[in-house]
Amino acid sequence: GNMSFSCLESPLVPVTFLSSSSYLALPGTSGQEEVSISFQFRTWNKEGLLLSTKLHQTSGGLLLYLSDGKVKMSLYKPGKALSDITAGTGLNNGQWHSVSFSAKRNRISVIVDNDVTLSAHATIPLQIYSGDTFYFGGCPNSGNNTQCNSSFGGFQGCMQLFSIDNKPVDMIAVQQNFLGNFSDLQIDLCGIIDRCLPNFCEHGGECSQSWNNFYCNCINTGYKGATCHYSIYEQSCEAYKHRGNTSGFYNIDSDGSGPLGPFLVYCNMTDTTWTIIQHNNTNLTRVKSANRENPHTVFFKYSASLDQLQAAINHAEHCEQELAYHCKKSRLLDKQNGMPLSWWIGRTNETQTYWGGSLPTVQKCACGLEGSCIDSQHYCNCDADRDEWSNDTGYLSYKDHLPVTEMVITDTDRPNSEAAYKLGPLLCQGDKAFWNSASFNTETSYLHFPTFHGELSADMSFFFKTTASSGVFLENLGIQDFIRIELYSPSEVIFSFDVGNGPSEIIMQTRTSLNDNQWHYVKAERNIKEASLQVDQLPQKSQAAPSDGHIRLQLNSQLFVGGTASRQKGFLGCIRSLHLNGIALDLEERAKITPGVEPGCPGHCSSYGNLCHNGGKCREKYTGFSCDCTFSAYAGPFCKKGKHISAYFGTGTSVTYNFQEYYTLAKNSSSHASSFYADMTLSREAITFTFRTTRTPSLLLYVSSFYKEYLSVILTKNGDLQIRYKLDSHQDPDVFNINFKSLADGQLQHVKINREEEILFIEVNQNERMKFILSSGTEFNAIKSLTLGKILESSDVDEETMKANSQGFIGCLSSVQFNHIAPLKAALHHSSSAPIIVKGRLTESNCGTLTGVDSTSSETTHSFADHSGPIDEGEPLANAIRSDSAIIGGVIAVVIFILLCITAIAIRIYKKKGTYSKNEPKGSENEDGTESTLKNELNVQNTANENQKEYFF
Repeated sequence: GNMSFSCLESPLVPVTFLSSSSYLALPGTSGQEEVSISFQFRTWNKEGLLLSTKLHQTSGGLLLYLSDGKVKMSLYKPGKALSDITAGTGLNNGQWHSVSFSAKRNRISVIVDNDVTLSAHATIPLQIYSGDTFYFGGCPNSGNNTQCNSSFGGFQGCMQLFSIDNKPVDMIAVQQNFLGNFSDLQIDLCGIIDRCLPNFCEHGGECSQSWNNFYCNCINTGYKGATCHYSIYEQSCEAYKHRGNTSGFYNIDSDGSGPLGPFLVYCNMTDTTWTIIQHNNTNLTRVKSANRENPHTVFFKYSASLDQLQAAINHAEHCEQELAYHCKKSRLLDKQNGMPLSWWIGRTNETQTYWGGSLPTVQKCACGLEGSCIDSQHYCNCDADRDEWSNDTGYLSYKDHLPVTEMVITDTDRPNSEAAYKLGPLLCQGDKAFWNSASFNTETSYLHFPTFHGELSADMSFFFKTTASSGVFLENLGIQDFIRIELYSPSEVIFSFDVGNGPSEIIMQTRTSLNDNQWHYVKAERNIKEASLQVDQLPQKSQAAPSDGHIRLQLNSQLFVGGTASRQKGFLGCIRSLHLNGIALDLEERAKITPGVEPGCPGHCSSYGNLCHNGGKCREKYTGFSCDCTFSAYAGPFCKKGKHISAYFGTGTSVTYNFQEYYTLAKNSSSHASSFYADMTLSREAITFTFRTTRTPSLLLYVSSFYKEYLSVILTKNGDLQIRYKLDSHQDPDVFNINFKSLADGQLQHVKINREEEILFIEVNQNERMKFILSSGTEFNAIKSLTLGKILESSDVDEETMKANSQGFIGCLSSVQFNHIAPLKAALHHSSSAPIIVKGRLTESNCGTLTGVDSTSSETTHSFADHSGPIDEGEPLANAIRSDSAIIGGVIAVVIFILLCITAIAIRIYKKKGTYSKNEPKGSENEDGTESTLKNELNVQNTANENQKEYFF
């Protein structure tokens, strides 16, 4: 019949809208009561005009546009929207999407992608008649064009398959100017660019794009920056510590901006910083019925991957892991054939037969190295094969083999044979990269390292300190490209670079000079989207990368550190903790073989000394610093952790802390003395202490001056707290009473006293702070000493203070702090080095804690009893007799206590022996009850052994 051996299809002619000023105008049939328009579009932009037309015989029009990736239709009249409907979502994903719009009488509809579930319909209050021109993608630039509404901005992307009134539009005719008109179009080509293929967002960042650019969403990745390149976490616990953080859980990113992700660890911030990485099996686990054919195998899963663990271990100065192996007729080594009966496997997946406390090169346990095994013929305690519990326990510390990932036990299938193991967490200490440094002593000296060649991004971070006004920190050159970071002036750092599109630079100016011999931090990054520079804690400065540069860096020379290839403008000073793309460079090793450069940089306290709080002193270390809390009332790595140091004061006890020695020559004239003691003149004090007593009146605290000025804190006869300030030797003291209740009730009382010049604040037991005004002066001149308990030297004080001092203080004082001085801590822990004098009986106690009430009451019942009248201190013979009687009674009590203990232990051993005959479950057990039972068995055996030795003695 009538057929043709060809298939004629309408040619597919896409159109590219190149800019926001592009548009396509196509004619329509004016006045028709039915309107039907369809087309396909493709874009990355969330916003843009798709279609605009003026309706026939009305002053309004019709708009079809993209808003937040959705198609919206708006029917409007001037100043009034008649109808708005929305269809579809996420249509800016770079894929082709179809849109069909139809209107008949007063019914309109929009369908997206031929999916009825993505359609929208509406009924409008007027009849629609088609206009004569349809504008796609934008409007002409002519300002008097009333046919097109361009308020939504132009469309950038591609369109195709236009149809008006159910008739396809011949785009070739449009291209040849036979139909419609257009501006800034590319016909017969979709020129849209997929800027997320390949995806330049790193570390799992989600890529999205517009017509001109791509964007990276870094949420929940642990990274930041334009391409999610830079980690938001520190690389080690050491780095967190030197930001002032205290112990706790932290995410660390051991390779920084490298491919490995962050993971959670516990940072134990002591003088030495420990990183603690847990695994899934930390219980003490019993093993029975295991042999070579049916071994007991356990796998240890850590909170990080092996690659992450390796990076953390490589960063650390030292790592260790405790492995405890308890055995009863269970050997580690078969001495006859030299074959191991139990072994463990580490990170390198190699079998290891040495045990805790030993070395990798020998098949021994710790006792074998020390020559202390229970059987000298064997190198492990367990190899003695005794029918009683023994153990080979110690730390594995060879970093290349850590952590332990697997353990195999085979020798527990003989009668009465059993083993138990416990593997501790991986412990790593320090960060050798954080303090790795080099000192550059000449302007012509430098270190060189491998280059950034071929990298997508280059990030550099380091610390520096110098007294020079300029110098180059880093330089990396290529045939055309280069990267350089330099100190251009004392307050200006410049990051300059060229990646094939001409030189650019970012200049960061600081308010203070950077050549102050303090450590300063610099971070610079260049990636495909932008370049950035940060100095210290100043806001980061960024600039967009030109679009025509190299995607990958073409830097094929060495990286010069501390100088340049031309040996000009070299850097004089120290550079520390240099990281390139997350990789730490070993400056110290390279400096050892480089003339003019020395490994290491001293002087960390000048920059980090402010981290030592509450009177703690910064002490220099080769790798960093530490805070000496000897003379602070606080403890911890930064002297910030409160430490309750309490002491019981007996009759006549006195603790005196001397601020300065007394020099008679300096006191000959008031002018000389004033200048000599000027540094000990105070305009403010912060005093805190806790006390417990039943004695009144009592002297709690007294601060003296070389000028007969003083501060005394006393309890009056009726138990009121009284603060007496005398800041003018020619006036009577200011006296302030706190009398809401008696504080001599044997309960713990908390006192805070703060003075700011003439304003005094007093707070007792966390009640409302009271405010007072001093009239005697604002300066406490030439303070001499602080006394707790009783004043022993002659002093010019008022009568009430003397009455309180006559009995001194009997009771408990705790957590005493005067500004940054802790006199009790100095007296109890550092009496040999501190300027402290202790007279009488001073006993450290826990009486200053709420839990210490019972223990201290039994210890000091005699002192808290309510005595009436003065104590007669003139009967030394009677006191001596009472003291001897107390000693004899104490000896008798100790003997009785020892006899009772021996009886209790014997009964316990007898009971435990009865449990040995009970049936025990077989196999591996690690429940809490089983672990507790095993620990009891081990303790009983140890107790029995100790008792045998004691009985023999």
